[in-house]
Amino acid sequence: MDDEDLHLLPRTRAADLLEWAVAEGYDPVPEPVVRTVLTLLELGGARLHDGLPELSSPVLEHLLYEQLHLYVQPDVDPAGYPAAVRMLIGWQRAARRLNAKRAEKLRAEADWQGEVLLSLLRRSDLVTWPRLYALLLRADGVPIGEPERVREWLAGFRELPEEERFAAFDRVPGLDGDGNWDQPGRPLLVGVSTDGARRLLEQGLMRRSYRNLAERSARGLPMPAELAGSFEEFEEAVAQAAIDLCGEWTVPGLPRLLLEEFPELAPEEY
Repeated sequence: MDDEDLHLLPRTRAADLLEWAVAEGYDPVPEPVVRTVLTLLELGGARLHDGLPELSSPVLEHLLYEQLHLYVQPDVDPAGYPAAVRMLIGWQRAARRLNAKRAEKLRAEADWQGEVLLSLLRRSDLVTWPRLYALLLRADGVPIGEPERVREWLAGFRELPEEERFAAFDRVPGLDGDGNWDQPGRPLLVGVSTDGARRLLEQGLMRRSYRNLAERSARGLPMPAELAGSFEEFEEAVAQAAIDLCGEWTVPGLPRLLLEEFPELAPEEY
């Protein structure tokens, strides 16, 4: 399906925000980190003004406490995520979308919730399958930009006895605490978290596309040709876009491999 018609994926203004922040003296933050923050804010329901998400205390808590740890990695300097939020607060203050008191309150919330995020990202009981395997791949030095090497590693890992795989999960660097992999049903719980995280993205992507379609209708434009067929095709396009986003934030192509070629390594249902 043509995303230019459906507008599933957010077109963030990450580059514009970074350019402004550098000119204002903010410490640099990698553009992918800024893009992730803006994407999750939009898909999480934040209102947009001038192409950027507007912040409030509930929106900020949803991002830093409920969303980010489902998708991103602790080995990609997690301090960048609250730093990107502070940039956005500064932008909105400069644009007079926030008064001084409100901006200061949001900065304080970004600071302490950013610290909470650091601990959430390291908790063994909060991993999803893409996050867990991304950490293992990096620990083993697998070139994550080479899909065939990722596939080969997964194939080799599949040949290990279950107890050896679970032992590898317990030793993965970047996570703290006992993952309780010897407990019955533990892999399924990770699968539930993984499926839930992906479905949250799907909901956000679909809402975004619906807004675009409503705008087209209001302007008297025809519906995209992709929607002339069954609604199931649209749902499938949304699902595939969510899978790709999960890969963008962990290892490109990894979530798809786990779903389609190695489901026994990442069970999501009985």
